[in-house]
Amino acid sequence: MAAHGKFVFRVCTGILGRNASLLKPHTASASLQIIAIGRRQFCSSNTGQTAEFDVVIVGGGIVGLAAARELLLRHPQLKLAVLEKEKELASHQSGHNSGVIHSGIYYTPGSLKARLCVEGLELAYKYCDDNNIPYKKCGKLIVAVDQEEVPRLEKLYERGQQNGVKGLRLVGAEEIREMEPHCRVVKALDSPNTGIVDWGEVAKSYGSNFQQNGGQVFTEFEVTDFKTTKESQGDSAEGLKYPVTIVGQNKQTVQARYVLSCGGLYSDRLAEKSGCSSVPKIVGFRGDYLLLKPEKCHLVKGNIYPVPNPAFPFLGVHFTPRMDGSMWLGPNAVLAFKREGYKLLDFNLKDTVDALGFKGLRKLVYKHWQFGVGELYRGFNMAAQVKQLQRYVPELRVQDVTRGPSGVRAQALDEEGQLVDDFVFDGGVGELGSRMLHVRNAPSPAATSSLAIAKMIADEVQNKFEL
Repeated sequence: MAAHGKFVFRVCTGILGRNASLLKPHTASASLQIIAIGRRQFCSSNTGQTAEFDVVIVGGGIVGLAAARELLLRHPQLKLAVLEKEKELASHQSGHNSGVIHSGIYYTPGSLKARLCVEGLELAYKYCDDNNIPYKKCGKLIVAVDQEEVPRLEKLYERGQQNGVKGLRLVGAEEIREMEPHCRVVKALDSPNTGIVDWGEVAKSYGSNFQQNGGQVFTEFEVTDFKTTKESQGDSAEGLKYPVTIVGQNKQTVQARYVLSCGGLYSDRLAEKSGCSSVPKIVGFRGDYLLLKPEKCHLVKGNIYPVPNPAFPFLGVHFTPRMDGSMWLGPNAVLAFKREGYKLLDFNLKDTVDALGFKGLRKLVYKHWQFGVGELYRGFNMAAQVKQLQRYVPELRVQDVTRGPSGVRAQALDEEGQLVDDFVFDGGVGELGSRMLHVRNAPSPAATSSLAIAKMIADEVQNKFEL
């Protein structure tokens, strides 16, 4: 799922103080149990002993893992850990996305978002090359289906050039047919450096790299609370060196000097635990994809995307090839009644009440109710979804597709019902808040930009914690 809009770097008030001293490594080691995640080895906590770390990163998604890796590369003398509530890393947004390596066309020229995406694309390709992670530079066509859309397409071209996107060119209907024989549009913007990759695999590689450099990864550690303590646990004689206690659902505890929270779909709830405001609120929007049947995959060769319509809050349906050779079509964008609900009828009472009780969501729904009803209808009716897709590939038929996977996007909303398209950092209040940094919003395309975002987060951590 994708959105478009302005992007401004923002740091919330109430953030960290500057009274931290230089961090030094702690030599005591935790009792850890090695468990297998895919083809790599990660660590799970042993609740019989409390581990102590200089910096703990909460959240094993692609942003948290990239930030943890960057911090450890900069400060190899420190003891760092990542806490992840699931059995595997990258279990949610990082493993439930379209897998596109975006080139940075859509974003406001000069904005942080544009810069991070363009830089992130280059870093992502280099990281994949250096770590033998397969990817494909299959390119992308952003297509105008009629003359009315052409001016917006041409503005996108100008924007992409200003952002420094490489290889962009406008192409006409005849050349489009050479590139995508079954696509019937009047004009397109060709982005040859757009690619595809398995972002879940990339995220797990970040975790593996982090561990190989001395970091520790604790899985099945769902954080339920943060507390300040008066003294270190166990036999440590270092007093208040590790004053933050991170409490897990299964009575695990980890001590830390400082905490970086990258909670994704739960970033607002984690932030509230250290006294932060409940706003911006995270509201989950589910995107349901269709799958093109294998015998029909010849209809589409690469990424085909629409020209964004500024009247709608989300980008719209598109055609996305996958690394396994499949083709995803969609997604729609509907309110998820469960923050991690990937099925059509998934429901969680707390998540639903939390979302519907937020006035920002109600204002968004009021403003775009017709769009929302249409998206919900297309979620249940494949024929309606296919009808939208036929605007780009008229030969497509309902019998050519099956229901595919879904993803849930953590969309930050303000109280006015605006999609928050900025970075939002927050700390909290008091002694606890002074030792925490929450990444409350890392807007799309966070996966493409992850290594560039990690550098920015690491800078912020260094400044606030005086590493």
